[in-house]
Amino acid sequence: MAELTLSSKNPTGVKVDALVVGTQTTSDGVAVVGDDLPRDVVAELEALAPALGITGARDEVRTVPAGAHLKAGVLVLTGLGARDASGSFPAETLRRAAGAAVRELTGASSVAVALPAADEAEVAAIAEGALLGAYSFTRYRETAAGGKAAGPVATIEVLTSLARGAKAKAAVERAATIAAAVHATRDLVNTAPNDLFPAAFADIAKAAAKGTGVKVTVLDEKALAAGGYGGILAVGQGSSRGPRLVKVSYSPSRPHAKVALVGKGITFDSGGISIKPAKGMEAMKSDMAGAAAVLHTVLAASRLGLPVAVTGWLCLAENMPSGTAQRPSDVITIRGGKTVEVLNTDAEGRLVMADGLVAAIEENPDVVLDVATLTGAQMVALGTRVSAVMGTESVRSEVVTAAEAAGEQFWPMPLPEELAASMKSKVADIANIGDRFGGMLVAGLFLQEFVGSTPWAHLDIAGPSFNEGSAFGYTPVGGTGVAVRTLVELLEARATK
Repeated sequence: MAELTLSSKNPTGVKVDALVVGTQTTSDGVAVVGDDLPRDVVAELEALAPALGITGARDEVRTVPAGAHLKAGVLVLTGLGARDASGSFPAETLRRAAGAAVRELTGASSVAVALPAADEAEVAAIAEGALLGAYSFTRYRETAAGGKAAGPVATIEVLTSLARGAKAKAAVERAATIAAAVHATRDLVNTAPNDLFPAAFADIAKAAAKGTGVKVTVLDEKALAAGGYGGILAVGQGSSRGPRLVKVSYSPSRPHAKVALVGKGITFDSGGISIKPAKGMEAMKSDMAGAAAVLHTVLAASRLGLPVAVTGWLCLAENMPSGTAQRPSDVITIRGGKTVEVLNTDAEGRLVMADGLVAAIEENPDVVLDVATLTGAQMVALGTRVSAVMGTESVRSEVVTAAEAAGEQFWPMPLPEELAASMKSKVADIANIGDRFGGMLVAGLFLQEFVGSTPWAHLDIAGPSFNEGSAFGYTPVGGTGVAVRTLVELLEARATK
């Protein structure tokens, strides 16, 4: 990850490969947001803006020659849109503007970011956005000449008058921890499924936890069978690479709260016997994004020293068709004894999550949150950038509030009781599918069967977890790391209750 520092240098004299400043949309056109830039430079840029196609819109990034007045190699103009009613820019606007600019500068070594920051919160947003934008996944890529592909920006200076303040430094340290957790989540999601299978994921979790004080416990097939984890075993039985349940525990002394996180970790989802169409199946390597987010949220909580006990449950399996795979009409027994008739083997995520939820609730947490790329219906309802959250009303609201503070989009969804009837089974306690219409809500209702009276929220991140379109803001193509920032924000809020 890029090295980020705060600096009180004047942007005019900073010697870097690229200097980033903001542009804003105004009633008169475009204004350059840079009080410390030479007036002649600002006036020239604003005069040339129409010819250069610069509008100041969000996510707009333009690179122009720095000119003789600046020491930087090039000048990068990043759009901030219009100011809000208070005359400032929202934190997420600053975060995205910094991230968009730094993301576009792949291959550059050093960058200085001079965006408006009136307080430590705005400094933190700029720092976090810049670090989130400084990401690329090059594990499998080499240049034609045989050398490694160009990596992200190596060093970033955030220019601010608050550079020497203790609060600003602490905010940047937090931003670096959050960005590192998001990057690590993205790396897992982007890893090829031949390299990331359940046992490999478990090994990665153990390696990542070394030196953090986080304890990792791994249950293999024998331990899962002994523990009655019928959902995870059934989903994983079609693969030659067996399933795992990984427990990741952060246990500070005298915690203010006890939180359980359950993550869906289908390392590849073919759909099993109910096989998916070939088109788009390559994206199913991302079906473990929930487990990746849970792992790195727990590790981030440890690194931040939060006074909250957090236990993550990574429900890992590979859903493959074979002679040993589960069949439509099989009946399986989830941990705790509830039976499920499997009517569609492609509705497998809820089966592994049921086991994880039961295990998590056995430890009596104050609240349990599950994170899963659970349904295609989530994308039908909310698209590819807005995640869904459903569950206990108070916890659902807590997630939405945390997401707004973190800069992620989660939309509250209902759990209509009438849809539960569609999951009635003729032979078991419940079927794993129900009505097609409202499928995202049906999946949530299925999970609700396994949480009892524990306060709970279900986060469906199916679309936002993997960006198959173009990069935008600080979000790259591929794994996005969604939910990590929201979960950390929620844990921090719990720490103060």
